Amino acid sequence: MSNKKLSGEVYFPSEKIIEKAHIKDRDDLDNRAKKDYSGFWSEIANELHWFQKWDKVIDDSNKPFYRWFTGAKTNIVYNCLDVHTKTFRRNKLALIWEGENGESKTYSYFALHRETCKFSNILKSLGVQKGDRVTIYMGRTPEIVIAMLACARIGAVHSVVYGGFSVESLAERIEDSNSKVLIVSDGAYQRGKIVHLKQIADEALQRCGTVEHCLVIKRTGQEINMEQGRDMWYHELMNLPIATQNCALEIVDSEDPLFILYTSGTTGKPKAILHTHGGYMVGTYATLKYVFDIHEEDRYWCAADPGWITGHSYIVYAPLLNGTTSFLYEGAPNFPYPNRWWAMIEKYGINILYTAPTAIRGLMRFGESWVNRHDLSSLRLLGSVGEPINPEAWKWYHRVVGKEKCPIMDTWWQTETGMFMITPMPSVPLKPGSGTKPFPGIEMDIVDESGKSVKANEEGFLVIKTPWPAMIRTVYKDPERYISQYWSKYPGIYLTGDSARRDEDGYFWIIGRVDDVIKVSGYRLGTAEIESALVSHHSVAEAAAIGLPHELKGNAIYTYVILKSGIEKSPQLIEELRQHVSHEVGPIAKPEHIEFVDSLPKTRSGKIMRRVLKARALGQDPGNISTLEE
Repeated sequence: MSNKKLSGEVYFPSEKIIEKAHIKDRDDLDNRAKKDYSGFWSEIANELHWFQKWDKVIDDSNKPFYRWFTGAKTNIVYNCLDVHTKTFRRNKLALIWEGENGESKTYSYFALHRETCKFSNILKSLGVQKGDRVTIYMGRTPEIVIAMLACARIGAVHSVVYGGFSVESLAERIEDSNSKVLIVSDGAYQRGKIVHLKQIADEALQRCGTVEHCLVIKRTGQEINMEQGRDMWYHELMNLPIATQNCALEIVDSEDPLFILYTSGTTGKPKAILHTHGGYMVGTYATLKYVFDIHEEDRYWCAADPGWITGHSYIVYAPLLNGTTSFLYEGAPNFPYPNRWWAMIEKYGINILYTAPTAIRGLMRFGESWVNRHDLSSLRLLGSVGEPINPEAWKWYHRVVGKEKCPIMDTWWQTETGMFMITPMPSVPLKPGSGTKPFPGIEMDIVDESGKSVKANEEGFLVIKTPWPAMIRTVYKDPERYISQYWSKYPGIYLTGDSARRDEDGYFWIIGRVDDVIKVSGYRLGTAEIESALVSHHSVAEAAAIGLPHELKGNAIYTYVILKSGIEKSPQLIEELRQHVSHEVGPIAKPEHIEFVDSLPKTRSGKIMRRVLKARALGQDPGNISTLEE
């Protein structure tokens, strides 16, 4: 690092941290990457196994549909599992799991490889072939990891739907992906209660006709409906003679699809982000290795859900690519007591904890004594993901959890980017609330409406100017939407949809979304999805949703509802509408507040002006309202 004095509040890493770090001088790595971008990624890719090497690192002949490692043959699962079973890592723990009820399981690399092969053989026996889509709808259990790896091993494309989403969301995603197989748990444990996943899946399957087979994992053991000819128990299938522990791996092209993952957009329909085997593998492998400084002896815990991109990249794929030991926990951070996380860190000797600001703020409420009851001396690094972390939460996390010796890797990235984009490394000075600078070689900027770079400390649109290996390849079945959403505002430049500023030291500070997407507890929800759910209720004529700052969740959902004529306003109706949204989209989308109104501020073209609603709710000046209809 340069010796230039940094402005503001700065936390410097200890000599011990720098000494251990893979990258001791980030600036040097950054300069190397800028000098020879293709060579930089080629060098990293060479650390992984390829059945056939690439002709070209980046093919930009059909922008913005970039292709990476063209001509190369690989399979991400070979690098996640097979490679390690041929080395001393064969008997190393790949996964440690603890259920909310205290039950636990461990899988060595050998065991995870065996279970993945067995399940791959089951899928093949049901007619799943390369390119077929398989939907996965489960809680946080080892089987979700096995299911994803089993799909990828045979070249099938997995589509994981978060276990907190409800009937409508699940049905829509199955239908859009045209999945022929659904893998579901009978239920999941959450705060001592059972989430009835199979029941939700049954209702969803009545709405979509593509699924031929439904494979059910027994987790809770409660009574469920098993439809003959369609539904089969996972544990019974895994005991059949066809479920052998050797399964030929499908050698795929670097650009063959690995998964689709639905993310909220500014229109009601969620968009399926498509990621591929080769580039995604290289990007996630490198970022985890350098940012969380993965060493052979580490025990790493990403406390996200596998159903989101954080879970795909940094629970499932990157840790296995790096041959590390990962921890997976099923339940809530504060169940049955607020020390649950701290007890598990102590019990399993976790070195690295990567979580969301929402969880940190939630645990802060219970004070320091719950944390201080436990020996957290195993922790070496902390991480933050999902939304900007406010400086107060950052400082508490650093002081109380990290005992002022653990640097915080505050990462900014998206479902679309697949990998960390703005992130520190352990050897870098930190400022609470800033993700520092872009990952080496990645050029990012903050620009104004016309695309010109803004001055230091001015707010603008966050954009990415260079392609990167783990980048979205397209919106599945909708290439036009891919271009219009990400590449049309500034041709040749990727628009992130976030606003940000950069300080005089070049550190980036993310401010928030600029479009109609609300981040609740780090999860993206489209205003259109929430509004559609409200309008689908028989009492509602029209609705608008906004996000307002919330101490714990980052944002809370506030909604404005116009009732159909003749419908009486009542507290009972408010609660009924909240539950209706929860049923249609998922509990995470349940509005915090519903206000009945007679009209909504709209432009002359009929677009709801949510910023006006937001300004009114916060008691602020709504700004220029010349485009208002009335």
